[in-house]
Amino acid sequence: MHSEPLTGRCLCGQTAYQLTAEPLGFQYCHCSRCRRFTGSAHAANLFVPPEGLAWTAGGEEVGAYMLEAEPPFPTGFCRNCGSSMPAMSSTAKYWVVPAGSLDGDPGLRPARSIFWGSRAPWYECVSELEQHEELRPR
Repeated sequence: MHSEPLTGRCLCGQTAYQLTAEPLGFQYCHCSRCRRFTGSAHAANLFVPPEGLAWTAGGEEVGAYMLEAEPPFPTGFCRNCGSSMPAMSSTAKYWVVPAGSLDGDPGLRPARSIFWGSRAPWYECVSELEQHEELRPR
């Protein structure tokens, strides 16, 4: 584990957590459900054991939605600002932690992209795009 616990929070700061165990994995998911939930090309999720996450602020403000489909699809979100927040998997075997909610570097990199066959038709690999350190110069 990091020398300092890895922390995360929502956009408004009302909900916050810390990871108390090493992540079990990290992956991108391109399925349509993850795209719809994140509003992005893919989800970037870490997986942490059930005892590996502690809410440090506003845990009661984290909403949960379970899409009853196969497989079940749990999502967590801040009820105030709508930011994606950790959610317990439908099997209760791990937390699904949105990597974008982390305050720091988790120390591991995504190992795979899943549901690549159902990626958005407009998706382009980021390494192939123009890059700017900040806003694009005018």
